[in-house]
Amino acid sequence: MTSPGAYDRWAAESIKRLEDEAAEVGPTPLRVLPLPAGSGAALYLKDESAHPTGSLKHRLARALFAEAMARGRIREGTTVVGATGGPMAVAEAYFARLLGLPYIAVMPGEPSPERAVPVERLGGECRFVSPPLAIYDAARELAAETSGHFMDHFSSAAAVADRRAGDLAAELFGQLPGYGMDVPRWVVAGAGTGATSGAVGRHVREHGLPTRLAVADPENSAYFPGWASGAGDYATGMPSRIEGVGRPRMEPAFVPALIDMVVPVPDAASVAAARHVRAVTGLPVGGSTGTTLWASLELIARMRRDGIEGAVVTLIADAGPRHLRTYHDDTWAEKKGLDPAPYTATLERFLSGDPWEPPPR
Repeated sequence: MTSPGAYDRWAAESIKRLEDEAAEVGPTPLRVLPLPAGSGAALYLKDESAHPTGSLKHRLARALFAEAMARGRIREGTTVVGATGGPMAVAEAYFARLLGLPYIAVMPGEPSPERAVPVERLGGECRFVSPPLAIYDAARELAAETSGHFMDHFSSAAAVADRRAGDLAAELFGQLPGYGMDVPRWVVAGAGTGATSGAVGRHVREHGLPTRLAVADPENSAYFPGWASGAGDYATGMPSRIEGVGRPRMEPAFVPALIDMVVPVPDAASVAAARHVRAVTGLPVGGSTGTTLWASLELIARMRRDGIEGAVVTLIADAGPRHLRTYHDDTWAEKKGLDPAPYTATLERFLSGDPWEPPPR
């Protein structure tokens, strides 16, 4: 067993390794998404896909590892167990390998080599559990069996949103003067754990900025109805079809009081907007990026209608070849009952200078 003194040294050295990794990665870039001439608005995409693991979850995973080590929950040799099947599993596997720790991802659904390979390439192990909601109990049991640590990112995100994960907000607002603006009119984020919107919202308030914060929310998610009704514990009990955003319940890191607007977005619109980002940038982005882009354009349409000029900033939450087989694939969309064509037409008309006229729901 590691002595307390040795543990302290290992934790300090490991946290320093995470800080060095963040410094080496550096700020993720801002990309300009073209808008019609004379619109009076500018739209910037903070490209979180530039992280080594290709997603916004990279920041949160780094923060969760640092916090767990600082609190003594992860020690040298501790097995880390996650309950997730998406980019978070890849990010957790990446940092586990960086720190020399065993990692197991408990993923929902039937075994899928396609989903397991990115984690296994990083030295992690995958176990699949059905029904999907059983992954949390399975991960807790596995952590207990291995004397490991369950990385419950939904419950833990609130604790790290400012102290460690808040670097996104500081980084973003620090970049903006280089693009000719002090602050944007709006920042638009998605909400999975709610940590990103919480960190941005607190940064805006603490610095007295005039920027407003919007959350883009897909179908079936609890965030829009919970925010609109003022209910702090609203639940739909229905899973989101858009990976990374939308939850069947309001998670602890989601703070409605920090949010000026929640914009509900049809899932087919998320698909259409994700495809537009790929067409412009070449990046095969996920559906969560489409969700936030659609909401951003809706806000820009409102600004245009009201004669308000300024910038809107949103996020490229993740990108990767695997999305070519889902959100960018017509067969996949058809199987999911999603028809992006009417929303694609809306985007094309609006971006050619016509009014914002989305199809009826």
